[in-house]
Amino acid sequence: MAPARRATRDRSAFDVGFTGRSTLARRDDESFVKFVTERGTALLRTASLLCGARSDAEDILQTALEKAYRHWHKISTDADPEPYVRRILVNLTVSRARRWRVLREVHMPSPPEVPSASETATVELRGVLIDELRRLGPRQRAVLVLRYWEDMSEADTAKMLGCSVGTVKSQAARGLARLRERMGSSAHTAASRG
Repeated sequence: MAPARRATRDRSAFDVGFTGRSTLARRDDESFVKFVTERGTALLRTASLLCGARSDAEDILQTALEKAYRHWHKISTDADPEPYVRRILVNLTVSRARRWRVLREVHMPSPPEVPSASETATVELRGVLIDELRRLGPRQRAVLVLRYWEDMSEADTAKMLGCSVGTVKSQAARGLARLRERMGSSAHTAASRG
């Protein structure tokens, strides 16, 4: 008799996994859909800055939302779920960077462009900034994105990353110094075009 019960359990587990639906209705489905609808674009922008490429950002955000959905019922209805999802994004990005360190692409320098007067110098400068931001390590990039793009305080950034405020300060200082060093000529070139 025990094998028959086990087979029944296995089949029902298979059906739930196969259809992707649980027989129990989740009461938080509507709140999750509302959250993704309202904050999805902002989260995608944060993921893009953390990852570098939009396609990678979409994948990371999808994975983060999947993880958040699995634990959605545990999040207090009084609490804002966005910091929780941002934390998942940062952790996934740092974890992915560690795994892919070996598989990193070798970037070839782009051919020199002929300087010309441009009315879009600010947009070009922003593009250079984002390219240089992508070249930073994942922790420095996460600190700079959360601290300056998301406009979080040092304490909130430290809490989000699970580190001390001193670490946030040092990572931000080193990251900004590296950006200034690398962008010195690029920023000057883009600014002089406008």
